[in-house]
Amino acid sequence: MPDTTLSGSALLTNAVGLHARPSVKLTQLAKRFAASVELALEPGGPWVDAKSPVRVMRVKAPKGTTLHFRTSGGDAAAALAALVGLVERRFDEDAEEIAGEPGDERETV
Repeated sequence: MPDTTLSGSALLTNAVGLHARPSVKLTQLAKRFAASVELALEPGGPWVDAKSPVRVMRVKAPKGTTLHFRTSGGDAAAALAALVGLVERRFDEDAEEIAGEPGDERETV
C-alpha cells in the first residue's frame, strides 16, 4: 500500500515569525515522527525538509505568513496534527514569556 501524502497549514501569529527558537522547536517536533515532513511558504512549494534546522531557519517567515506542511509515511497524520498545533499555539512562546516574567521578585539596587 503506497504512502498517502497529507497536507495542512497554519498561520504564524507569534511576534517575530519563524526565527531561531521556533525553528528549532519545529524541527525537534518533526524529528519525533518517522513520517517525511516538509515545509513551504506556498501550497505548491518549494518544499524544505522540516527535520533540518538549517533549512527551516532559511525559510525566514515573518508574522502573518502561512506555513504549509506536507507529510507522508506511517505516522503522517499525527505528525501533521502536531506541527499545525505547534504553530497554532505560537510555538508555546507565550507560556515561556509568562513563566520568565512576574514572580521574579528580585529588586534592583
